[in-house]
Amino acid sequence: MRVAAIYDIHGNLPALEAVLTEIEQAGVDLIVVGGDVAAGPMPGATIDRLLALGPRARFVRGNADREMVAAWDRRGGRRDSGTASPLEHTAAWAAERLTRAQRDFLASFEEQVVIKIEGLGTVRFCHGSPRGDEEIITVATPGTRLRAILTGVGEDVVVCGHTHMQFERWQHGTHVVNAGSVGMPYEGVPGAYWVILGPRVEFRRTPYDAERAAAQIRATGFPGVEEFVRGNILAPPFPIEAVTVFEGRSGTAPAGV
Repeated sequence: MRVAAIYDIHGNLPALEAVLTEIEQAGVDLIVVGGDVAAGPMPGATIDRLLALGPRARFVRGNADREMVAAWDRRGGRRDSGTASPLEHTAAWAAERLTRAQRDFLASFEEQVVIKIEGLGTVRFCHGSPRGDEEIITVATPGTRLRAILTGVGEDVVVCGHTHMQFERWQHGTHVVNAGSVGMPYEGVPGAYWVILGPRVEFRRTPYDAERAAAQIRATGFPGVEEFVRGNILAPPFPIEAVTVFEGRSGTAPAGV
C-alpha cells in the first residue's frame, strides 16, 4: 500500500488542487488528510473538494478543524473579539461560510488513524503529536521531550503535521515524520508540501502557479489576505525562523496555526 499524507491545507484550494493532480499520477492507494483543512481563505470550496475524494481518503482532526466546529456552533454568541486568538478569528470567519453539512464533515474527523504500510510497518497519523492536536514536534525538539511525547506509542512510524515543516527523526526505534503543509508551508520555497509513505518515505514538493493562486485568494475577502498571500504563497518563511518561534513556546504552537 502507498499512502499520500496531506496536512495543513488551511483553505488554500489552488495548492490542494495541484497536490491532488500529482497524487493521481503517483499511484497511491489511500489519502490521509491530517487536519487543519479549511481555516483559511477558501473554506467551503476546500471542504467540497475533499468530500469528493470519497472512500479514497481518511481524515484526522486538527486543532483548527476543532475550532471551526466550535465557532460554527457558537454563531451569535461569539467570544469577545478582544480576547480571541488569531486562529479563533480565522476560524470564525471561515465557519460563517460553511453549510451545516460542511460543519458536520469537519466534526466527523477521526482523532488519529493507524494503518499498516508495507515497508514501514504500523503507522500512526496524528495532527500535532500522539498526545494532542496542539502539541508540536520539530526537528529541534529536545530528545528528552520527544521521548516523553512518544511514551506508550507502539507503532513503528508516527506521522504528524501542525508545524508546517517537513522533517524526519528517529527516537528509540520510532520513526517520526512531519508531512509538511500543503497550504501554509514554512519551507522558504513556494509550493505545496506533502509526503508519500510506502514502501519508504518520499517527501514531495508540488509547485503551482503562485500568482494565479494569489489572485484567486485576494478575491475571497479573507481578512489579512495580503499577509496570507505573501507569507504562505509568494514568500514563505524558512524553517529556521519557524523552529525558533515554535521551540520558544514550550511545545505549543503560536496561536495562528
